[in-house]
Amino acid sequence: MPETFEPRNIIVTGGCGFIGSNFVHHVVREHPEVHVTVLDKLTYAGNPENIAGLPEDRVELVVGDICDAELLDRIVPGHDAIVHYAAESHNDNSIADPEPFVQTNVVGTFRLLEACRKHDVRYHHVSTDEVYGDLALDDPARFTEETPYKPSSPYSSSKASSDMLVRAWTRTYGIRSTISNCSNNYGPYQHIEKFIPRQITNIIDGIRPKLYGDGKNVRDWIHTEDHSSAVWTILTKGRIGETYLIGADGEKDNITVLRAILKAMGRPEDDFDWVRDRPGHDRRYAIDSTKLRTELGWQPQHTDFESGLESTIAWYREHEAWWRPAKAATEAKYAKQGQ
Repeated sequence: MPETFEPRNIIVTGGCGFIGSNFVHHVVREHPEVHVTVLDKLTYAGNPENIAGLPEDRVELVVGDICDAELLDRIVPGHDAIVHYAAESHNDNSIADPEPFVQTNVVGTFRLLEACRKHDVRYHHVSTDEVYGDLALDDPARFTEETPYKPSSPYSSSKASSDMLVRAWTRTYGIRSTISNCSNNYGPYQHIEKFIPRQITNIIDGIRPKLYGDGKNVRDWIHTEDHSSAVWTILTKGRIGETYLIGADGEKDNITVLRAILKAMGRPEDDFDWVRDRPGHDRRYAIDSTKLRTELGWQPQHTDFESGLESTIAWYREHEAWWRPAKAATEAKYAKQGQ
């Protein structure tokens, strides 16, 4: 087992976003000795309410852009690690306007790597399984750390680019880095433009959910709490320069997930509308997380998808004040796209 790294003062970029804020909650709850500086630009997907109520002596919010080199020069010194979650991540948005994705995901990663190089700070890079493209529905294979990159969308190609920058900076400049590529997350604080919370909030509002294409597209679902524990394990135990895939064996096609949501919310399982598919829509993602489990000893805890879904539905029912302000604008944007 590699030597354990014990950070005391970390920066979490995108810590007001869905997956990043869940990680901040995880660190505050599980690692009381760690102070977290959240760096977030607070775009539409970053919400300071996501970290509201956390102890102010443990969590500090800095509102700013990861592309701002001067800001990084001010805040990075004194920290021993950066965990980089900040990203433009919505596929439909990347198809409509790719530029912010290149700026944040590629240029932003470059700026962070340069700051780590300058100030000798450890770096963990949070990426996606979408960099590998997709798999055929009838293919028994799953993605591994050796799978060649074959991104399909502007979003996934920008994430693939950022992964390559991390590898190059590690090899060329000796940055102390690790990379994780994770499957689709679900859980609390997820923006309502995403698949599961959009369906839940539509049903709450009495709107029939919509399903892309034939509904057979498969995603490998993981509860965001399991993602958080895996990232912490990689940050503290992972080998420098290595990539680890994070997954919880949660392959399900979209129609199965939608029917499970409808059933859990007391609706008929066919109470939805079909809409035209998005361009270049990946068919199947599936993660083999053997390396993470065998090398670092990590195991997912939230493996009962139906139970995880029910607690997620309950969270959205109980936190209507959190998602309501963004709902009308999100649905208006989808209506414009015909979805």
